[in-house]
Amino acid sequence: MVNKKILITGGTGFVGSYIIRYLVQQGYDNVYCLKRNTSKTELIASVIDRIYCVEGDVLDIPSLENAIEQVDIVIHCAAMVSFKANDRANMMKVNIEGTANIVNVCNSKNIEKLVHISSIAAIGRSQSGKMMSEKTDWTDSSHNSDYSISKYLSEMEVWRGYAEGLHVAIINPSLIMGAGFWDIGTGELFKKVYSGLPVYPTGTNGFVDVRDVAKMAILLMKRNISGERFICSSENIKHLDSLTMIAKSLGKKPPSIKLSHVLVSIASIGLNLLNLLPGYSSNLTSQSVKNASFDSLYDNSKSIQELSYRYIPINKTINETGELFIKTYSNGIKYAILPI
Repeated sequence: MVNKKILITGGTGFVGSYIIRYLVQQGYDNVYCLKRNTSKTELIASVIDRIYCVEGDVLDIPSLENAIEQVDIVIHCAAMVSFKANDRANMMKVNIEGTANIVNVCNSKNIEKLVHISSIAAIGRSQSGKMMSEKTDWTDSSHNSDYSISKYLSEMEVWRGYAEGLHVAIINPSLIMGAGFWDIGTGELFKKVYSGLPVYPTGTNGFVDVRDVAKMAILLMKRNISGERFICSSENIKHLDSLTMIAKSLGKKPPSIKLSHVLVSIASIGLNLLNLLPGYSSNLTSQSVKNASFDSLYDNSKSIQELSYRYIPINKTINETGELFIKTYSNGIKYAILPI
């Protein structure tokens, strides 16, 4: 297996970079990273001389055909995450059309297996407080964000590929925590708490360590499993509890003001106005704030029972990430990497 040629799309990003480092650590010497010429490579800098970087884009079919030529396995991580209304069209294109391109090229090149990093967002939100599993059917709902819709439809492209004969395995991670770039994703959350975040949303969500997502992707790559999806989530945690853990890891005061429905409405208006300002860049939007008031619960029993998987406790993830944030951010370093 270590001689297999493995291509990771989105390999310079948060999840992809951890997958690449784990593969290198485990002795894989034919690891290929699909990257754009504008991609930041800081997260894979420690192993970049031990992998092959291939210029390409999921929306550029000729570059994908070149990258996937003679590759055995593809782990598809590349995706756009945004809750901004003006990003919707581009996000839909990247996530849906990009995944369709990956599936089509994998089929045409007779790839052995495609591991798709999806999201719990692809399961959807319909009823607050309902426990959701891999068997939960998608339901159209006003609670589903544009990102959710894009991930659901991109996953449908993977299932199409499976119906056409492609061997696939799908991972549905919950909210992924860990060290990466501090200005995007959950890294931005640590930065906001460090700067002072007095309010907290009332909802609940699933949380998982980025290292668990990476390890499960490699596990599914190795296992003789096809046509299956697995929720990858360590714990369901109230947002107040997760923000309190983050604050404590940073030596900051935990939030104490509950975002009531009235405050959510006011905050949504303010965030919509902020997102109209030139240069404003944040995934803290009216859509993300409203989602955070929803109780989203996820059942991880399939991964535990069928994969014998043991998750990293989220308090450990947060404490390690908070420690790295303090060491790096105060010194002007805009990213960090958790030990693997």
